[in-house]
Amino acid sequence: MRVETSYFFSGIGGSGMLPLALIMRARGHAVAGSDRALDQGLTAGKFAFLEAQGIILHPQDGSGLTSSAQVLVTSAAVEDTVPDVLKARALGCREMRRAALLSSLFNAAETSIGVAGTSGKSTTTAMIAWILSSLDRRPTVINGAVMKNFVTPHAPIASAVVGRPDLFVAEVDESDGSISQYDASVAVVNNIAEDHKSMDELRSLFSAFAARSGRVVLNLDNAESKALSEDLPRDRWIGFSLLHPEADCFGFELSLLPDGCAFKTRLKDETAAVRLSAPGAHNAANALAAIAATAALGVPLGQAARALDSFSGVKRRLEIVGAAGGVTVIDDFAHNPDKITATLATLKASKGRLLVFFQPHGYGPLRLMRSGFVSAFGNSLGPDDMLLLPDPVYHGGTTDMSFGSEGLVADLAAIGAPAHYCSTRQAAQKTLLDAARAGDRIVVMGARDDTLTDFARNLLQGVSERERRQGESVP
Repeated sequence: MRVETSYFFSGIGGSGMLPLALIMRARGHAVAGSDRALDQGLTAGKFAFLEAQGIILHPQDGSGLTSSAQVLVTSAAVEDTVPDVLKARALGCREMRRAALLSSLFNAAETSIGVAGTSGKSTTTAMIAWILSSLDRRPTVINGAVMKNFVTPHAPIASAVVGRPDLFVAEVDESDGSISQYDASVAVVNNIAEDHKSMDELRSLFSAFAARSGRVVLNLDNAESKALSEDLPRDRWIGFSLLHPEADCFGFELSLLPDGCAFKTRLKDETAAVRLSAPGAHNAANALAAIAATAALGVPLGQAARALDSFSGVKRRLEIVGAAGGVTVIDDFAHNPDKITATLATLKASKGRLLVFFQPHGYGPLRLMRSGFVSAFGNSLGPDDMLLLPDPVYHGGTTDMSFGSEGLVADLAAIGAPAHYCSTRQAAQKTLLDAARAGDRIVVMGARDDTLTDFARNLLQGVSERERRQGESVP
């Protein structure tokens, strides 16, 4: 008989914490939590949704922890000085990192798919979830992004799907090293590139993840991912590629379309056509990864391809917020050089200037990936485009703030890139609205900050209001 446990999630609104809290609540446990954003009055809709699921919310001042029987769950972003942590230790509460709790559920499942890689994890996870759900396999899914196919009026933040406990699909993260805790039946490695850790650390983490897994799906178009195959028996890995016809899962005749992409796929002796509503070659590669991963569970190619035809994407991945006066506003999660390059390459395939607002997702990542950011923006943006950089995301703590966005702007200016520093969002909004004209696309980029979506909506509203005023001024 399962015993109900009382969990307290400190930072419950985080993209990784929220879906796990929902899963634990759906499994019958008592769940409560706190969040800085709640205390600051931000993203009220998200917290109202959590409360509607029976999750009790408290200020992040330690007041929600009242008994030693509670289990405190924290992410790597929660520091020891947070009042919840201090109160939990004073009470003698058990403490768990998010990854430890999630991996315990994941590893207990009879069949598990762990989706890893520097880029494309959330989209690939959502694709796998949709393929399996379309076939009534009823997977349990935890993702770092909202999966549009699973959004309903009662589940507006569908980053978790409650299904069978014995079939578990999860996005697994290397940024904090927690990938080392997952033992997957099927492991997906989309790509490996510098992000939060050095390449040597990343190679070690991904190599160990692959070695512990049953079957491994590898991107043969990424040299680092492909290299993992050298240490695995041939019958334990499945390669996918858009470039190499000898790959187990090969995508060819790729057509990049304004609203998506189309291609054909060959898996063993079968061929199928795929039409995705998600644009860009990187999303075609994500689809190949999803097809290969579900094939490892016995899903026929044709069924996977048909499911992907109705895949509607994930929130904040090249998501069109709206358009007014010929100006399109786009919300995007890109935050590392690989993701930024992929996003900009997709947008550059269509005509129109790009007015980009990019908020770095932390001072540490900005410092680590400094040269990568310079290369990504410097090689992707043209002289007529515009790049605005505010200060990085900062949620408090002892972060080294010695190198910030002003330094990155100086680096970009030195190579002639059209970059500018903006100290406030109000200033950035004015600059973007003053510059925008018909045919332009305003792109809001960044991670770890839910208010970026609100900013994108504000920009669209500003464009709409400007268009209305201009219309009223015409005699």
